[in-house]
Amino acid sequence: MNCQSHQHAGLPPRELARRWFLKECGVGLGAVALNQLLGSSVARAAADPLAAKQAQLPAKAKNVIFLFMAGAPSHLELFDNKPQLAKFDGTLPPAELLAGYRAAFINPNSTLMGPKFKFARHGQSGAELSELLPHLATIADDITIVKSMATDAFNHAPAQLMMSTGSQQFGKPSIGAWSLYGLGSESQNLPGFVVFSTGAKGPSGGSANWGSGYLPTVHQGVQLRTSGDPVLFLSNPRGVDNRLQRDSLDAINELNRQHLDVVGDPEIATRINSFEMAYRMQASAPEAMNLADEPEHILKMYGAEPGKPSFANTCLLARRLVERGVRFVEIFHESWDQHGNLVPDLQKNCEKTDQPSAALVRDLKQRGLLDETLVIWGGEFGRTPMVQGNPNNVGAGRDHHPNAFTMWLAGGGMKPGVTLGASDDFGFNVTQDKVHVRDLHATILHQLGLDHTRLTYKFQGLEQKLTGVEPARVVKEIIA
Repeated sequence: MNCQSHQHAGLPPRELARRWFLKECGVGLGAVALNQLLGSSVARAAADPLAAKQAQLPAKAKNVIFLFMAGAPSHLELFDNKPQLAKFDGTLPPAELLAGYRAAFINPNSTLMGPKFKFARHGQSGAELSELLPHLATIADDITIVKSMATDAFNHAPAQLMMSTGSQQFGKPSIGAWSLYGLGSESQNLPGFVVFSTGAKGPSGGSANWGSGYLPTVHQGVQLRTSGDPVLFLSNPRGVDNRLQRDSLDAINELNRQHLDVVGDPEIATRINSFEMAYRMQASAPEAMNLADEPEHILKMYGAEPGKPSFANTCLLARRLVERGVRFVEIFHESWDQHGNLVPDLQKNCEKTDQPSAALVRDLKQRGLLDETLVIWGGEFGRTPMVQGNPNNVGAGRDHHPNAFTMWLAGGGMKPGVTLGASDDFGFNVTQDKVHVRDLHATILHQLGLDHTRLTYKFQGLEQKLTGVEPARVVKEIIA
């Protein structure tokens, strides 16, 4: 190839592209120079695009376990006791509360419904918790409760995406993906971002909740199963032994590396990494997922039963994964959308989730892992103080409510035994220390040693961020 070769293609000289010139002229001299400039970084990316990176700030946490209660638990039955709501049960809400308010399904003029369960104070902190959460009550002094959460969305899919990605729109990176992008992973043999799904169904927002968006796909979450092979087709098919698999993989990866050297596309590095990770996971994943290795008293503490998929099993698996260097573990439990049957369904949900959630915190603490692992519990929004359905019927429920809801956190540099924020007498609007979803994201990143204003990725001409362009703050009131 020489500088006149364009003539053979019938191209006039003025159409000779600069990039073509740099690549092809002088026996590819431009390409050689470019390889010298980019080669080392491309080689590193191909070798391990998820290599651990240095944090931007002093880090309080190394790992995150997000217990995502998809469907939105009722803060009014679990965390935010409202005696006034009980007092005005069956009456219409004050008109000033409803100004400009939009509900998802109910008429906002529906009558108020008082809390259906009793509350009591627990621990030296005096945290007020529902009778539905007896196990969480035993670790009241280890958790940080935020009663002043707020979000922008009032339907499940957009609100779940908001909680996961900071945006109601599809196509944005999840917080787990941002964490990997900023810090890499300390696990060589397991994905850096692992996802489980329990409950009646998967999250309404689907896999976008753990996607990588415009970040390289190497940062997206990997969903693992809790029975059978952790990942489908993890076992070799009949007739394929380890030697044949290794030889085939080496040949494929060599072709991919040659292509990567030419074009420098990070998605090729992702492909190489995914093939190698899958190969290593054939040995590491079954071992990490084998709960039969756990002593009986630990299984009993969680309520876990090896071989039987459950939220309890996944909480125990989350602890095992962070022990093995996994950066971000997320469990989606999609069972909390109580438009009806509020009382019986909340009882069922809490029976399944309360003990394992508390056991996870207790287990991490006794192993010395809680200081470096941030545990988060909560859904995408709260529930209305107004009733949905017949208030005198056991089938009554509550509608979606974005204005106020509750989440709790533990470990990872949080202040234990602290309750932040408050809502009004009906649990309708935040009245003190409002924490928007963006603020929660900024705080999680801060605890991981990442500055939400500096953790950026250039896409479509903009320096994109998890927290976007709206104001966001680190909630220092809950940081130890």
